[in-house]
Amino acid sequence: MTKKKVVLAYSGGLDTSVIIPWLEENHGLEVHAFAGDVGQGASELEGLEDKAAATGAASCKVADLREEFLTDCVWPCLRALAVYEGRYLLGTSMARPVLAKGQVDYAKQIGAHYLAHGCTGKGNDQVRFELAYQALAPEMGIIAPWRDWHIKSREDAIDYAAEKGIPITASKEKIWSRDRNLWHISHEGGALEDPGAAPPEEVFMLTTSPKLAPQESVICELGFEGGVPTSLNGEALSPVELVEKLNALGGTHGVGRVDITENRLVGMKSRGVYETPGGTIVYEALRSLRSITLERDTMRQAEKLSIDYADLVYTGRWFHPLRRALDAFFTESAKPVTGIARVELYKGTATTIGVESENSLYSEELATFGAGGSYAQKDSEGFVKLYGLPGKVAAMVGARSRS
Repeated sequence: MTKKKVVLAYSGGLDTSVIIPWLEENHGLEVHAFAGDVGQGASELEGLEDKAAATGAASCKVADLREEFLTDCVWPCLRALAVYEGRYLLGTSMARPVLAKGQVDYAKQIGAHYLAHGCTGKGNDQVRFELAYQALAPEMGIIAPWRDWHIKSREDAIDYAAEKGIPITASKEKIWSRDRNLWHISHEGGALEDPGAAPPEEVFMLTTSPKLAPQESVICELGFEGGVPTSLNGEALSPVELVEKLNALGGTHGVGRVDITENRLVGMKSRGVYETPGGTIVYEALRSLRSITLERDTMRQAEKLSIDYADLVYTGRWFHPLRRALDAFFTESAKPVTGIARVELYKGTATTIGVESENSLYSEELATFGAGGSYAQKDSEGFVKLYGLPGKVAAMVGARSRS
């Protein structure tokens, strides 16, 4: 009898390594692994096919999704300047849709009946993957081992791996849960579960400690077209090249570290430490460029909708009609956001020091505090009276009621 097939979202880490034999033993399925390269680095991708085969996978496909990740997921969030709870630049959240899509495409290619993931029942990623599966392959079943099996902790998973002879890099002494891609790396678990304790310096992988960063600052010039970065220091670069170079620059100068206790979708608070060196530079540059190219009402509406957009991405609703509708707004509103921004990097900070655009709405003649200019200050007298009229009337009525 031919076994039914399942495609597992595979990273080669602790969780997905033990899931392969578990799916075979407990569901009698032929397990196929899918890994998407979103920039997690050669050390995580090298030898994945052999590792998956050694643990029982019938196949393992590794797909290069780096450019698709940036252009289809990161750039839309960038145009929206989407930030979750004011600090998190959505590095993990943005990568899940492109990974899930690649997994579904492979499942359809090989005729699989099920999709599986290694996300825990406490995290956000289970929702992100499964909402994507429901949108892209509603006919396929979903298996989430962390919600079914006897393994209750990462320590249990390590014991199971040892029992099955599965090679892993995690240890009981230092269990960091990490997620890395071109945009960022996140760190959770272990000593980081105490929000009162400073993260150990050994946690950080992409950024130099600001204390040890160079004494001299560096200035980088970013070019944008329609709210999307296209060049660095006058050199046109592909999305992947640009982000890689900015990560190296920002990391050297200690830029992009954030320590957050955030509200997970499932209801609990969770402490995470994030490194987003290149992304921090890009957000700073774009925010400043947008300030001179968007008129007031559009900019304020964009700021309001940005919060909703970030929430949709964080909570796994990438394929939701509302996100697509908001994306249309941000794509249209970002059209004039073209120009350059110069950002100075120094000991953990990224600060814009100048912006230029042919679409700039800034008029020195109107804004100057000097003599002359085309602004007639006398005209503001009537405006101020009318603008303050509702408050003045309320004050007068309140005074009468108190007398």
